Amino acid sequence: MASQSTNHILMIKPAIFYKNAETIESNHYQIDGDNEDIKIITIKAIKEFNDFKLELESNGISVLCFEGSKECPDHIFPNWFTTFSDKTMQIFSMLAPNRRTEKTPEIVSYLRKEYELTNDYSSYENKDIFLEGTSSMVFDRVNKIIYSGLSPRTDPNLLTKWCEDHSYELVRVETESHKGAPIYHTDVFMFIGTGVIGICYEVIKPEYREVIKEKVNKYHEVMEISKEQILDFCGNALEAKDRDGNLYLIMSSRAHGALEKNQLSMLNNFYTKIIHSDLPTIEKYGGGSARCMLSELF
Repeated sequence: MASQSTNHILMIKPAIFYKNAETIESNHYQIDGDNEDIKIITIKAIKEFNDFKLELESNGISVLCFEGSKECPDHIFPNWFTTFSDKTMQIFSMLAPNRRTEKTPEIVSYLRKEYELTNDYSSYENKDIFLEGTSSMVFDRVNKIIYSGLSPRTDPNLLTKWCEDHSYELVRVETESHKGAPIYHTDVFMFIGTGVIGICYEVIKPEYREVIKEKVNKYHEVMEISKEQILDFCGNALEAKDRDGNLYLIMSSRAHGALEKNQLSMLNNFYTKIIHSDLPTIEKYGGGSARCMLSELF
């Protein structure tokens, strides 16, 4: 069976970290109304980042690390680009103006030494059209399928165009978060591994459920996630492999602790280990978790 994953991960160490006011309208998982000092938040986030990176490396996952910019409160979440196994890369359009500054010349220049830049969708930002990379689109790279939940950060027309241009089948759904609005990123409610998919059907609007159920069951075993577990970021996970090809699932300790015994037992059938690390500050103020912090380098 072809592998869905890579053993090379890019991470960006935060130079500053705090609640991003420009993203909170669409991200219902950020905590609003906390006045904790930004310096304290940043210190905590850097420690969580360092511990997480060390945990990955101690399990044989190769991590390429960049220092973040002080202009970017969400630089820790590198979902504005993606790479492919043919050594190409693409850059995507971001809703929040301060997130657009994450595409620093240093990082782009470094990546272009290894990857050919075939598409840069940044110009769509001027038209208020957004497609936020590997968070808007969850890739089944083996079967060439894109799963995507529409939101203010995922434009349906650009999404369709991307899939048509790259010969990916599109499975598009609409979702409803615990606050009644669309879930801001698809990787909040589902992840895809080589042999297993984790997905929350409860947050997908009923008229879309049967279609997506049929598709995910075609190629994978399915671990269902409850809508309560979404609040603990159980859907925000990523498969990676070590240098020997052993498969791991990566998530936060909060997510790991929220899984039921039968879910853990199922995942253990597919993975050498579930790697997890404690990310409370990053989850609280960023509204994202472990998967959001990792960009795959193919």
